Amino acid sequence: MKFSVIASDGNSRAGIIETERGLVLTPQFMPVGTLGTVKSVSPEELGSAGAEVMLCNTYHLYLRPGHETIRRLGGVQKFISWPGPVLTDSGGFQVYSLSRLRNITPDGVEFRSHIDGSLHFIGPEKAMEIQQALGADIIMAFDECTPYPSTYDYALNSLRLTTEWAKRCRSVHPAGSSQALFGIFQGSIYRDLRLKSLEEIVETGFDGYAAGGLSVGEPKELMYEIIHSTGPVMPAVKPRYLMGIGDLLDVLEAVEAGYDIFDCVMPTRNARNGTLFTSTGRISIKRAEFKEDPSPLDPECSCYTCRNFSRAYLRHMYLSREILSMRLNTIHNLSFYLRFFRLMRDSIIRESFAEFKRKWRYTLERNFVTLQSQTFRTS
Repeated sequence: MKFSVIASDGNSRAGIIETERGLVLTPQFMPVGTLGTVKSVSPEELGSAGAEVMLCNTYHLYLRPGHETIRRLGGVQKFISWPGPVLTDSGGFQVYSLSRLRNITPDGVEFRSHIDGSLHFIGPEKAMEIQQALGADIIMAFDECTPYPSTYDYALNSLRLTTEWAKRCRSVHPAGSSQALFGIFQGSIYRDLRLKSLEEIVETGFDGYAAGGLSVGEPKELMYEIIHSTGPVMPAVKPRYLMGIGDLLDVLEAVEAGYDIFDCVMPTRNARNGTLFTSTGRISIKRAEFKEDPSPLDPECSCYTCRNFSRAYLRHMYLSREILSMRLNTIHNLSFYLRFFRLMRDSIIRESFAEFKRKWRYTLERNFVTLQSQTFRTS
């Protein structure tokens, strides 16, 4: 993997990640294909929406169908029929989110499968073994995703564990591997711990760096403080990944701070729930006002959904609980997100990111207030 910054505007950056399976232009959004699929859309539709890279999940693919099965079938790209780059996360967040079933030790994490209750263990070496078998282009070091709230002492101990695990991941990563290995830093909402963790992970040496353990329940102002205190001091010559962040207001803050890569289920999950993103903000397609609306969902969007279907039809499909509703909504939301990132990248190249941020922040915040004040009716 190679990474280069081609333009900057303040701390915001436009870059290129070169992998064996294609280029990734940054800032970039990665659709989440947890089980090897972005829910309700095909890989072909994902590419048509503008996706350049997708995320798959180590924890889930390890449990089902199994990493060795995927290795024997030619690796994750061949298995899921996705021709572009894939990033696999290490499973650390899933261990965190399934905390009722886990037991953290210095060696790794013992947990019970959420599928059948069977007992499993993943440590740094196992996480690397799984990801190497999957064959993704970018893989992640195993970490402990620090919960919120956490005491300072807990966050410090979690940081130490993450650093030790990162070193063990690094030690078993083959020299000259075609897989890029990213390190993750933690530290919860404590600025000094975040900087300490980042320093230790950078000293270990990775192909890219990621901030983990954010957007786990902390107030926005604390998250933004961490984003702005870490982004500008991360290595300038390596990609900067903000894990699990997809709210566009948060993305704007993070790109302003110098982050490059993002992932989140927000556009796809919202699509399945009937919340759609447009150039004027989010709308709930189930609202009565769309019952006889012949206009496209978003006149500024050229996706398959907006070219072919009216708001009235999308509302009808959603209220009828048709499978097509999830597909059309997801195609649109992903297309909107990926177009948003392309426009954001263009604004950095033109050195007009501040104007881009002001415009979209106004649109998104105004729309949020409007949504909060309305009563949604479905008849």
